[in-house]
Amino acid sequence: MGGGLDGILYPDTEPSAHGMLDVGDGHRVYWEESGAPDGKPVVFLHGGPGGGTAPWQRRFFDPERYRIILMDQRACGRSEPHASEPDADLSAVTTWHLVADLELLRTHLGIERWQVFGGSWGSALALAYAQTHPERVTELVLRGIFTLRRHELEWFYEGGAQALFPDLWEAYLAPIPSSERSHLIEAYHRRLAHPDPDVHVPAAVAWSVWEASTITLRPDSDAIEKSSQPRSAVAFARIENHFFRHGGWFREGQLIEDAHLLRDIPAVIVQGRYDVCTPMMTAWDLHRAWPEAEFTVVDDAGHAAVEPGIAAALRAATDRFADAR
Repeated sequence: MGGGLDGILYPDTEPSAHGMLDVGDGHRVYWEESGAPDGKPVVFLHGGPGGGTAPWQRRFFDPERYRIILMDQRACGRSEPHASEPDADLSAVTTWHLVADLELLRTHLGIERWQVFGGSWGSALALAYAQTHPERVTELVLRGIFTLRRHELEWFYEGGAQALFPDLWEAYLAPIPSSERSHLIEAYHRRLAHPDPDVHVPAAVAWSVWEASTITLRPDSDAIEKSSQPRSAVAFARIENHFFRHGGWFREGQLIEDAHLLRDIPAVIVQGRYDVCTPMMTAWDLHRAWPEAEFTVVDDAGHAAVEPGIAAALRAATDRFADAR
């Protein structure tokens, strides 16, 4: 993924430092930094939750002007323990644990303030972090806004999006008996938590492939293939389902209602017009609650950051903020 972004994003750079940070509760999170050691600090928040980071995500930032921090959130990517393990315990994997982990990482790296960049679930985590620690955020760059409100989850995981993808929806439904399809997030939870791999692996793959198949305007066969790998699919599906069952541990509508806390933070919101995973209704609600943030709609894009119009808009935002302190 990311190979089609040549000419849009910066060339990849190798990490100059990396490590495992003990964040408590038996968890250690992987972090890395690249770019300029004395550059403007930025932290990239990956999606999912449970998606993990990848090298191409460094490419949104000028490596000569940014100190680029990536972190695999608890239980996914290279962090430990991994949610694919048979005895995975996600009780200490919540939004507020992740917010605290970011603060611990910021302190560990000796950073006073940093830009926060996140898309999809990463936008929810960015909003939660910035509303909790606004004094630590220089700017926000957000894409594909997702706030885990009930109707957002019902749209994509309980049946709304089948109106556009009825063929793909059948594969998503396949692991769930017809008698349990009235509440699919709960039905998936029972299968994803099952100790038998013959039960939880097919469920995880169906969940993950549904998302990978619908996030781009045109199908991305590489992303779909990667989403079907059992270890990553199990972690991804288990963590997402865990967060969605609990509404992200937000009160309903919290991230939009509390947008007023962000008024002094320069920000850009980038939203694909044809985003089926996190439809534009949520970005629009955030825009209306937070008119100070620049709002950019990409008319020929879906959800994914790798779509050219979205990638270009995100790079434009980071370029503009690169020299601000």
